[in-house]
Amino acid sequence: MIYFNSEKKINELKQKINKDNICVFMDYDKTITSSESEDSWDASANKEVMGEKIIKDLNKYYEKYGIIEFDYHIDKNKREKYIIEWYDKCMDLYYHYGLTKEKLKKSINNSKLILREGAKDFLFKLYENNVPVIIFSAGIGNVIEQFLRNEKCYYGNITIIGNFMKFDENGNIMKFSDNMIHSLNKNIDKLSDYKLKEKIEEKEYRIVIGDLVEDINMMGKYPEDKSLKIGFLNKNITKNLEVYRKKFDIVLTEENSFYDIEKYINII
Repeated sequence: MIYFNSEKKINELKQKINKDNICVFMDYDKTITSSESEDSWDASANKEVMGEKIIKDLNKYYEKYGIIEFDYHIDKNKREKYIIEWYDKCMDLYYHYGLTKEKLKKSINNSKLILREGAKDFLFKLYENNVPVIIFSAGIGNVIEQFLRNEKCYYGNITIIGNFMKFDENGNIMKFSDNMIHSLNKNIDKLSDYKLKEKIEEKEYRIVIGDLVEDINMMGKYPEDKSLKIGFLNKNITKNLEVYRKKFDIVLTEENSFYDIEKYINII
């Protein structure tokens, strides 16, 4: 299903936006990838490469914390506390189980990452029309970059902001990037990449595509009449539809594709 929350606004934006005046912010896990896809954290630790123990531990943390991420009835500050705790514990697992650069590469190649239908064509059209794309993810940046390379859709117009693993000269995991990015703190206004900000500010309109309500914040504070917010509602559809419809201009459910986005708004 697809829900339009203000057809007037959408129709007005369709008359104004074009390939020359937009930039696009996109989430990665369960947005660019399918709702059935493995996420970038799990893809970093394929059981054939890293063994089953780390998978069990990752799943244990997911069962404890994952439900909190999508529960909009819990206070945001409380949710954020749990999410940070979850990410810290997951990061520690990669140190504990000795992830290496080579093991990471093998894990990604053996993973069950799946692009959402139409994502590859959508990214190509954005590249073809020189539209800046910011993939803003709470996932593992190394995974996103290599997977897009493997799929031959990591183009020069794409900037990835995520949690990147850094390795030492022997290929052993050394640390994660200093500023943790989790699902509740993604906001371009908080970053210090001024060159990227300048590139974005050259564009009059911003489009956000994500699967969490908080993904709207990727683009920072921006006028309502100059931004288009598109949400993929993958889980707890009945429970969360009302919340999504209040926050997003367009809500897509039941494994809608990027072809649906193009069909209805034709932004490129």
